[in-house]
Amino acid sequence: MAKRITIGKIVNAVGIRGEVKVYNYSGFRDRYENLDRIITDKGEFAIAGVRHQQHMIVLKLAGVDDRNAAEALKGTKVYMTEEDLLELPDDEFYIRDLIGAEVFDVDTGEKLGTLADVMTDRPQDIYVVDLDKGGRCMIPAVDEFIKSIDMKAGRIDVALIEGMI
Repeated sequence: MAKRITIGKIVNAVGIRGEVKVYNYSGFRDRYENLDRIITDKGEFAIAGVRHQQHMIVLKLAGVDDRNAAEALKGTKVYMTEEDLLELPDDEFYIRDLIGAEVFDVDTGEKLGTLADVMTDRPQDIYVVDLDKGGRCMIPAVDEFIKSIDMKAGRIDVALIEGMI
């Protein structure tokens, strides 16, 4: 069975025709337009329609034809399979592939820590690094600070300014 990737969560029913409101975790606003189906904790559903409502996705799922059926899905996670992943340009990476990479100071070569999380709910992504010396630091994911990412080596080189750590 193909590996599942969490891309959202059904947070509510919409209207009376069985639509569901989805909080999108994927980072791609049009992610659902590129899928034929989704997998939930309660089964697999073909996507019959997609629309946007502010920052949320509203899905019409085949076989979910009334509000009661839609409400029964509330709180379930939404998944896709690895086969559904889009091919990214060379300078872009999936967050799930970045997590766990070792972070190094580009000037000293010193290992600073390990990438623990990427915060995407801001105007620019923020890399959250668990420091080897204890604690955490947050590094804006911009060219000024992120100098290189080597996915094969699992390495991220960063240039820090005073006070970041």
